[in-house]
Amino acid sequence: MKITTKEEVLELLSLPYEEFETTVIPEAKRLYREQRGDVLISSAMLGFSNICKNRCLYCGMRAGSAVERYRISVEDVVAAAHTAQEMGFRRMFLISGEDPKYGYENLVRMIREIKALGLHLSLACGEFFPEQYEEFAALGVEEYVLKFEMSDRETFNRLNPSTDFDKRMKSIEAVKKSGMKLASGNIVDYPGHTLSQLADDILLMKELEISWAPVIPYLPAKGTPLAEEGGRGDIFLNLREIAILRLMMPEVNITAQQPGRDLTKGLADDEGNLLALNAGANMLFADFLPDALVGNFSVIDNRVTLGLDHIREMAERSGMTLV
Repeated sequence: MKITTKEEVLELLSLPYEEFETTVIPEAKRLYREQRGDVLISSAMLGFSNICKNRCLYCGMRAGSAVERYRISVEDVVAAAHTAQEMGFRRMFLISGEDPKYGYENLVRMIREIKALGLHLSLACGEFFPEQYEEFAALGVEEYVLKFEMSDRETFNRLNPSTDFDKRMKSIEAVKKSGMKLASGNIVDYPGHTLSQLADDILLMKELEISWAPVIPYLPAKGTPLAEEGGRGDIFLNLREIAILRLMMPEVNITAQQPGRDLTKGLADDEGNLLALNAGANMLFADFLPDALVGNFSVIDNRVTLGLDHIREMAERSGMTLV
């Protein structure tokens, strides 16, 4: 199934879901098996700071929100990486808010010590200068995660008042030029999001040649301005995007940490994870944040993720091979 134009993407986004589920989704799963051997990629994940200077209208960690703030030391982050390695993880995903006081030199030290363990490292801590991305690459960071969130310039600028679309895209290009792989993607079905904009989002991911699509349906965070405009995004529209991305980009990694119909189960919902894996997603994460802090890394409400046992169960139930 070849998909190259916006019209073709829109046709699939508009197809009756019953037909999409019986034709497009099986093809996406078949293609993944053919190209990648039905492998389920596991990664350790740690949100090392929930302090953020930005005021994105959809994020529960936006500056000024009532969430209890924390900042994990470099030593404790590296200790978590040691534990992840001992448990058998070969990948680590480090994520934070844009925390200007964490210290760039602390990030450099963290990266250097974790890379010494031989772990594949994905990093997501916001916008930096091009030369800083280049230093991350020189230190061995394989992948930098910088989501464009929404491809419509006007919408991006309204929902992300602390930056702007052109600045974000320049940062994204700087990541690519640094030599690191780029992970990027969108929020699906936020209030006001149109199918035309969603098609543009998908095509932008293809254009950017991303390595990983950390896509997710819109999940309202209490107390944020966007939550007042509307409720959660459609999980089945998100599944459409996952399948379309798999067909358009057979080698891309796609987040399977997706919600189901019961929001209280968060991103570790069996239904949501299995539906995503069946649609062509292939990555799950084990959260290494201490239990006392999990609720404070609140980009969205009920950001529940589980550990290695959950990932193993999802691999078994989906018939995939865990790596």
